[in-house]
Amino acid sequence: MENLKVSLENCNNIDSGEINIEKNKLNIKFGQNGTGKSTLAKAIQYKIENEKLLNNLLPFKLQKENLEKLQSKVVIEDNNINSVSIFNEEYVKQFLFKEDELVSNSFEIFIKTPKYIENEKNIEKQLEEIKKVFLNNQVLEQIILDFENLSKSFKTTKNGLSDASAISKGLKDGNKIENIPDNIKEYKSFIQNKEKCVSWLDWQIKGNNFIDDHENCPYCISPTDEAKKEKIKAISKNYDKNVIKNFIEIIKVLENLGDYFSPDAKDELEKITKKTEGLLEEEKNYLTNIKGQIDAFLQRLKNLKDVSFHNLKNEKIQEKIENLKIEFGETLDKLKSTKTIDIVEKFNKSLENTLTEIKELQINIGKQKSEIRNSISNNQKNINNFLRNAGYKYEVLIQEENNQHKIKLKHLDFEKNISKGDQHLSFGEKNAFALVLFMYQSLSKQSDLIILDDPISSFDKNKKYAILQMLFREQNSFKGKTVLMFTHDFEPVIDSVKALGNKFKDQTNVSFIKTNKNTLKEKKIEKCNILTFPQIFENILTDGNIDSISKLVYMRRNFEVLNDKGDEYQILSDLFHRRTKEDAKKYRQTNIDKNLSDEGFEKSFRNGENKIKEFEEFSNFKYDDLLKTMNDQRKLQDIYNKSKNGYEKLQIFRVMNGEFTNGDDFDDIFKKFINETYHIENDFIHQLDPREYDLIPEFIIEKCNNEIKKISSQN
Repeated sequence: MENLKVSLENCNNIDSGEINIEKNKLNIKFGQNGTGKSTLAKAIQYKIENEKLLNNLLPFKLQKENLEKLQSKVVIEDNNINSVSIFNEEYVKQFLFKEDELVSNSFEIFIKTPKYIENEKNIEKQLEEIKKVFLNNQVLEQIILDFENLSKSFKTTKNGLSDASAISKGLKDGNKIENIPDNIKEYKSFIQNKEKCVSWLDWQIKGNNFIDDHENCPYCISPTDEAKKEKIKAISKNYDKNVIKNFIEIIKVLENLGDYFSPDAKDELEKITKKTEGLLEEEKNYLTNIKGQIDAFLQRLKNLKDVSFHNLKNEKIQEKIENLKIEFGETLDKLKSTKTIDIVEKFNKSLENTLTEIKELQINIGKQKSEIRNSISNNQKNINNFLRNAGYKYEVLIQEENNQHKIKLKHLDFEKNISKGDQHLSFGEKNAFALVLFMYQSLSKQSDLIILDDPISSFDKNKKYAILQMLFREQNSFKGKTVLMFTHDFEPVIDSVKALGNKFKDQTNVSFIKTNKNTLKEKKIEKCNILTFPQIFENILTDGNIDSISKLVYMRRNFEVLNDKGDEYQILSDLFHRRTKEDAKKYRQTNIDKNLSDEGFEKSFRNGENKIKEFEEFSNFKYDDLLKTMNDQRKLQDIYNKSKNGYEKLQIFRVMNGEFTNGDDFDDIFKKFINETYHIENDFIHQLDPREYDLIPEFIIEKCNNEIKKISSQN
């Protein structure tokens, strides 16, 4: 399998480091909080989407002082990684639940599969004869636009042509552009200038505001008598700037479209628009008829232009295409001209050509309808299976509304769909839906790399498994995609590598990542690396590099894991609490068994020692000798310093400091961490060998080191 190496420098807490990603696999990077998982996720995202954003990851220490002018840097050794989808807290925060559906773009996410796109191309290819008439035909596009504008100016009501329409207003008292009143004919050249008439009228009418207050003309400043003032005022009395503006536009459109009207209609329109008087009722009816034919013709053109799978899928296809043909008759007789006939013939011919392949078109449309049904059925089934298996009392429905597919949310205890889902869903439910819908969005985008930044740590065990199953095991999932998942949760590691290894076989690449002294390193995790504690203990007993005290700590923990808290366990407990034999007896008689006799204690103590001696490595076990070591701080310090991993250091540190109390100087968080690693309450049955995988955070070990140094200085 091809490996993809990602290296980075100077990104937040990581000075340098690299990780390997196997293509077409789920790559799990397991690491404790503080490792830099989110930094890795963002660094990779920024590198792919916008490299300039890497400046946001420059460490604070370099923002304070950067003499070498170091920069955040990421190198991805693959030129084919061009797109990324990332699921993180930011994605969940910006995830919006629509008022009437769970998420927008449901069609793009759930329906538009590669197979859908292929079918769509085949259908479009068969319909391209029709669309060719429109393709790059700017004249036809302009005709449609002009007819639309003309139709708007012929506004009608149920009683016929509206008096409020632009054509009615423009011809209310006849065409005053062509028929100028006698008293203002001297303004003819201005009024009949169609390009500048409106601007001139605006200027002229504004000047009227000043004419009564002055003796001089507001336009030429020459003396003005009352007769001249009345003539100037006559302009605004006879002409409304907005009416004239709209009327001129109508005349221009009619001139442009003249050749698309029949000769008789063209002549009649010209007569009507040049009238000296207002419109007669029969003329209004004629214009209403013209508008009806224009609208009918426009609708035919739009139907042809928009012909596609969506407006054919619910029809009898052959009949639908037959009905798209344009026939001249009484309904379109006003538009029967040489130019209009030429357009119509081209369309009708294209429809005839399409009809010759009608069977194949019917087959392809049938395939597309089937593909949509299958996509809806499969996606609904997968999501609802996940919701049921995860214990959520919801289901989703993908429904079609007005040729749009929407994903609806429904509660099992409520019959109707839920609107405003974000008001009903809990925080965990929102996260679960966001994660599932993220998967479908990423699949629809066909991202080259998918990053999941700690996606399931907040869920309980059953939901974690349900989510893993949904994301990586279903047919329509991330299975076979290149996925990078960061997590501090060990359960997905156990599930994918060991417990369910047969189901995830050859699908996962799992590694442990750790940042030490600002250097990030990773170590592969395989099935053989996930062990029970007894298996780890068995290996540790024979490890010559581990001190006897550390081995006894592991032994005590092993007894605890096996729930074997007999005499041997109690011996080790006494030892680690530095009890002399006499103190051990008093402790047991006071706290464990008040009826324990001295003789009974001796028998129990010898039995415990003998049990420990059964381990070959401790055949010479002597309590008193080991107690001397336990009371020798220098020796314990030496064991601490020689320990090779953080886990062993923590156990020795705990032994050195005994029981943590409220009176010591350690903070509660630190004490809790030490105590929980010393006992087993929060451990898994399966775990990683601490000699190979150091899971203890660096800051905890640093704090322990500082405490050890204090002890050394005091000695």
